[in-house]
Parts: sequence; structure tokens; C-alpha cells
Amino acid sequence: MREDRLERVRGRLSELGIDLLVLPPGEDFFYLAGFSPMRDERACFMLVSSERIALLVPRLNADQVARHLDVPVFTYDDAEGPAGALRDALRVVPQAVVAVGDDLRADHLLLLQEELPGTRFVVASTVLAPLRMRKDPDELDALRRSAATADAGVLGAVQACWPGATERDVATRAAQAIHRAGAALFTLVASGPHSAFPHHETTDRALQRGEPVLLDVGARVDGYCSDITRMVFLGEPTARYREIHGVVEEAVRAAHGAIRPGVPIAEVDRAARRVIAQAGYADRFVHRTGHGLGLSPHEPPSVTHTNLLPLEEGMVFTVEPGIYLPGEFGVRLEEVVVVHAHGPEILSRLPRDPIVVP
Repeated sequence: MREDRLERVRGRLSELGIDLLVLPPGEDFFYLAGFSPMRDERACFMLVSSERIALLVPRLNADQVARHLDVPVFTYDDAEGPAGALRDALRVVPQAVVAVGDDLRADHLLLLQEELPGTRFVVASTVLAPLRMRKDPDELDALRRSAATADAGVLGAVQACWPGATERDVATRAAQAIHRAGAALFTLVASGPHSAFPHHETTDRALQRGEPVLLDVGARVDGYCSDITRMVFLGEPTARYREIHGVVEEAVRAAHGAIRPGVPIAEVDRAARRVIAQAGYADRFVHRTGHGLGLSPHEPPSVTHTNLLPLEEGMVFTVEPGIYLPGEFGVRLEEVVVVHAHGPEILSRLPRDPIVVP
């Protein structure tokens, strides 16, 4: 158990008047325990109160859990089901107000509610999100390693960008490069008019000379995620493309210039959006400027013009403005940044210029 994080969580429980935190396997579980059991249909919970901690674990996972955590474990067999073991576990913790993992399965929440009639339930993000937003040194080291593998994925994808190759060919090459770097991944490859769709799903469309290719690549190293977007152009970039790319690059720089402790997060979004609006493309920047990154690929803080939360040292999030022109193309440039006293640290080592493939 990561005792320093556990103590901070318990401080938040006391501050918020919450008696019990119930976490299923996943990122929040990993944040506290340094590992997470496999997640399936079986109920598996970490139960944390101000003084006690216990685990509800299906028997087939009990030996694995015992190797990682020295806490009371309540187990059950598949045939008997979890209700009895959960009832026993709940006897050792208070439960008037219970915070449950935001991604807890509905049937597992119903099981808790059946065992705890009259209890008030709230979401666990009220406890954990403010803590997870500020990364400690170990987390930052993992994020830097993860960013390096995403860079490798982009470079691998560029090597597959030639006329006639399909989006899927490029995504496969990126995947191979990231796997060679020792990471799990996702890849989004959007060519030509597909790049105007912010969440395009990679297809078998063939790349063509005279058009851009958007590469959005992410990896996971030691549980921590990376995320990067770069643009490739097959042949000499057109004047129209260079104009749009230049505006997006200026928006990235403006957002970076707004990042320092104490500044409201909204100012980062506004800085990027102002540049794009002044260029006449306000209605073509259709998403937020960025999102938090850590154990989850998307986590707080959300970088929008309505988020007045002040930036703090140790926060990590993406800066990814974009301009999307339906029927033509889209341009998005994405960096992961860490907030320091002196400003942002950019985790990628790759330039943001168009990567031109002759």
C-alpha cells in the first residue's frame, strides 16, 4: 500500500465527511495499492475508512492480492457469491456516507445498496480527483517514460506514410514501434478528409499524395499514459495547409504561455481559442483545449473556458487545439505538459512542424 497516498485520501475523507471509500479494480485502486486485480464480473472492492482498510476479493484472486497487500481480505467462492463476504467486510468499517468508484459496475453498486440501506452514496472522484491531479515525482518519471514510447510510435508511423498505404497500415507500424519500446498503446490515423473528424476511427482508406495524415498515438508505461498528435504531409504542403497548421501551432504556443501556478485553467483554453478565433476559425475548434493525463488517458483537470480551478505544480494535462474543415482536412497538434513554478515542461521530444514525406 502506498502509505503517503493513503494518508492523503484519509485526510480528504475526513474533510468531506465521508465514512467509507469503495474502489473497484482500476486506476484509483492502482493509485493506492500500486497494482490492480483483473477486472471482471466478480465483485472486488478496496474498502478504505479513516482508520481501517479491507478487501473484498473473489477466492481465485486471493493469493495474488496477498502478494501485494498486507490487509484484511474477505473472500468468496463463485458458487456462494459475494454477499456474505461483503457483509462481513462492512462490519469493520463505518458506512453512513459512502464514496464509490466512478466506474463501479451497476450490479455491484446495487449489491452495496442492498447491504447498506439508508446509506448516502457519492462518487469517489470527489475524494480522489484533487489528489490525482497533482503528480508526485515517481508519477512524473513514469509519464516521461510513457511519452518517450509515444514519440517512438509517431516515428514508426511516419516510416509507413507513403501514397497507397492505408490508415490501418500506418496504425500497425505505430503499434509495432510502441510494442518494441515496451508499452501498450492506442493509435488513431486519419488521412485527408478523415482528419477533419476529431475522433476518427482508423480505416482501410489509402493515403494519397497532396494530403495530410493526422497521427494520434498513446502508450501506457508502468500504468501511466501518454498522448501525442502530430501531422504528416505527403508531398509538398499546400499554402492552405501551411496556413492552418501555422494557426494551430500559434494556438499551442499561446496556451503554453499561459501555464503557470495560480492561473485559472480557463485561461489556458482561452489563450488557445483566442488565436484560432482571430484567424477566423472559431467555429472549427470544436473541443476543449486539453484533458488531464495520468493513470487514466482522460482524467481531471478538464481544460475548458469554464474551469476556474487554479493551476498547481505537478498537474499534468494535454494541450491539443485543432482546426477541422469538413470535406478538406483537419489539423491538431498535441503536447502533454507538466506544471512547474517556471512554466510548462513538455514531455514529447518531437518537433511540431509538418512531417513532410516526399
